[in-house]
Amino acid sequence: MNWKPELDDLARREAFAREMGGVDKVKRQRDQGRLTVRERIDKLVDQNSFHEVGAISGIAEYDESNELKHLTPANCVFGRARVDGRTVVVVGDDFTVRGGSADASISAKPLMAEEMAHDFRLPIVRVIEGSGGGGSVKTIETRGAANLPGGVGGTRWYWYTTANLARVPVVGLGLGSVAGLGAARLAATHYSVMTKSSAMFVAGPPVVKRLGQDLTKQELGGADIQTRAGAIDQAVETEEEAFDYARRFLSYLPSSVYDLPPTIPCTDDPERAEESLLTAVPRNRRQVYKMRPIIDAVVDKGSFFEVGTNFGRPIITGLARIEGRAVLLLASDPFHYGGSWTADACQKVVRWVDFAETFHLPVVYLMDCPGFMIGLEAEKTATIRHGVRAMAAVNQSTVPWCTIIIRNAFGVAGVVHQPANRFSMRYAWPSAYWGSLPLEGGIEAAYRAEIDAAADPAAKLREIEDRLNKLRSPFRSAEKFWVEEVIDPRKTRSLLCEFARLAEPIRKAGPPSNMSTRP
Repeated sequence: MNWKPELDDLARREAFAREMGGVDKVKRQRDQGRLTVRERIDKLVDQNSFHEVGAISGIAEYDESNELKHLTPANCVFGRARVDGRTVVVVGDDFTVRGGSADASISAKPLMAEEMAHDFRLPIVRVIEGSGGGGSVKTIETRGAANLPGGVGGTRWYWYTTANLARVPVVGLGLGSVAGLGAARLAATHYSVMTKSSAMFVAGPPVVKRLGQDLTKQELGGADIQTRAGAIDQAVETEEEAFDYARRFLSYLPSSVYDLPPTIPCTDDPERAEESLLTAVPRNRRQVYKMRPIIDAVVDKGSFFEVGTNFGRPIITGLARIEGRAVLLLASDPFHYGGSWTADACQKVVRWVDFAETFHLPVVYLMDCPGFMIGLEAEKTATIRHGVRAMAAVNQSTVPWCTIIIRNAFGVAGVVHQPANRFSMRYAWPSAYWGSLPLEGGIEAAYRAEIDAAADPAAKLREIEDRLNKLRSPFRSAEKFWVEEVIDPRKTRSLLCEFARLAEPIRKAGPPSNMSTRP
C-alpha cells in the first residue's frame, strides 16, 4: 500500500493549475501580445528556481460522487525564486482567470506573498495585470453584500503592502491594464516599470466616461502620462525588457534593510581621468551642456542605471557603482529649466534620498542648481513647500554624502546640496559659480542708483558685472575656506572612488530610525 493515488490526484490538480484560465483565455492573452503569468515568472527568475506556494488553490467542481471534475485556479500565482542567485518573492496576477479581478482571487495568497517577503526579509517583485482589489460591481451579487474597503479582516494586506517599503526592495511590473488596487500596488513600490502598450489608472475608461471624459486606455493612463506624472518610473517596449530592468535594479540593493548593498569586483581603473571633463562645461554660463556624459565619465563604466527619467527632469536620479560599490547618484540637468528645482524635482529628491537612506546607499550629487524655479507656475505648484521638504529629507539622512559642484549653486535650493549638520565631502570644479542670488537681474536692483546716474548706464552695468564676477571666482571662496577644495575635473573619479572606500565601513545596516519611506 502506498500513496500513489493521492500523488496522481495531486498531479492532476497541478495540471489544472497550469492550464490557468483555459486554452481559449491563454490564446487570447498571447494573441494580444502578452505573456501568461507563468511565462512571465519563468522569464524573470533564474531557470528552474521558482518554488510555487498554493498552486492548487482555486474553485473546484465535483461530480455526484464527489470526484473532482475540474479546478479553476486562483488568479494569483506566488512563491519563492532566485534572481541572479538571490532569493526573492514573486507574486503575479493571472489575467486569464476573470481578468485578474478579486472575484476569482483568494485574498490570503497575495497577503502571504507580502508576509513572506516581510518576515523572511526578501525582495518582492509584483507582476501586476488587472484590478486585484476588492472586486468588481458583480462582486456585490456573487458575495451577497457590498465590500467595505478596510472592513473587518481586510486590512492586513494593505498594511504589508506599504510596510514592506521600509523593509525590503519592492519592484512592480505593470504588464497590461492595471486599475484600482492593482494601480496602488504598482505605485507602492521602490521601482515600477510598465510596457508602453499597458495602461494604469485608478478607474478605467467606462467609469471615467460617467464624468464626461471619453478617453481610451492610453489617453487616460498610458505610459507617457504615467512616467511624466511620476507614478511609474520606466516605460519599455517589451515584457522581456521589463524583466531585465527589474533584475538590474535589484542588483544594486541589499535583500533587506538589515543588510548592506553588495560590492562587486571592479575592473574599471579608479584613477581613470577623462580628458573630456576639461571641456564638459562651457565658459559661457548661458550655454547648456550635457550632464549624462559627465556621469558616465566618473562612475564605473556602464554602471549608471537611471530611474524616473521623465519626471522632475531638472534632477537626474539613478543607481551607479563606484569601484564596485553601489551609490545613489543625483545630478542636475541644465537642459531643463537650467537645473532649477521645480516642485516635481523637489518631490523626486525627497523620494530618492529617502530610498538611499532606507537601503544604506551613499549619495553622490553632481550639482548645477541656480535655485528654485521662479514665476507664477512655480508659485501655483507650491515649489517652496516641496523644496523645504527636500531640505528636510537631505538633512534627516544619515548615509555618507559627497557633492561635486559643477557649475551653479544659488539660493535656498543651492543650500540643499549636502546635509547641514554633519560632515560630508564636497569638491568644486573651476567652473563653479555661486552666491545668494545670481547676478543676472539682481545687479539692476542692488545698484539702481549708480547705474541711473551714469552717463552710459549700459557700460556701467557691464563694469559692475565684471567687477563682481571677478569676486565670484571659486578661488576667492577657497581663500576664505568657504569651500573646501577646488579640483581638476579629471580627478573627480579618483576622489569619488576614495569617498566610496571611506563610506563603506561607516554604513549601518538596519531600519532607519528617523525616516519614513514613501513610494
